[in-house]
Amino acid sequence: MTLALNRNVLVERFGATEGTALRAKQALLVVLGIAVLAIAAKIRVPMWPVPITMGTFAVLTLGAAYGARLGLVTILGYMLVGALGFDVFAGSSAEKFGLTYMMGGTGGYLLGYVLATVALGVLARAGWDRSAPKMALAMIVGNVIIYVPGLIWLGMLYGWDKPILEWGLTPFLVGDALKLALAAGLLPLVWKLVGDARG
Repeated sequence: MTLALNRNVLVERFGATEGTALRAKQALLVVLGIAVLAIAAKIRVPMWPVPITMGTFAVLTLGAAYGARLGLVTILGYMLVGALGFDVFAGSSAEKFGLTYMMGGTGGYLLGYVLATVALGVLARAGWDRSAPKMALAMIVGNVIIYVPGLIWLGMLYGWDKPILEWGLTPFLVGDALKLALAAGLLPLVWKLVGDARG
């Protein structure tokens, strides 16, 4: 399947489009994006069988809204802030933070965050964020990209004889389905609100 990567992403629909003003807008978006990712990671919504954290939702929607390049800079900035020891990840804390936390059980998922951000940016550039069905499919793709390195890392870290899928996949599927539905409706709606969804 060939993707025509010629559509605007959401953040290109407002503000400066060239020169110093564009660079200033992008810098502001990176800082804002890092803050949103950090806050979303700490949001926990009660749900069965485990609480929903909004980190993956923020990662995937930010990738779609920012595009691959700006999304990559933002997610790498977020990882750098976490590596420096700031408490910005879902499971990090004052006692467990920085590179030690990042190289633990969550390490593969964090790599998946980076890859999925780029993937969602590419799919948004192809216009997948303009319709609910395509955005839902993009979210599925993004979740797969997060889970694959996450589960591989868990298996390598703790051993394949452990219940890796029970630890790192199945408890989160209900929450992921709800976040998928939310994103699938939200981004196309925002496109309609900003006007030209064909731009």
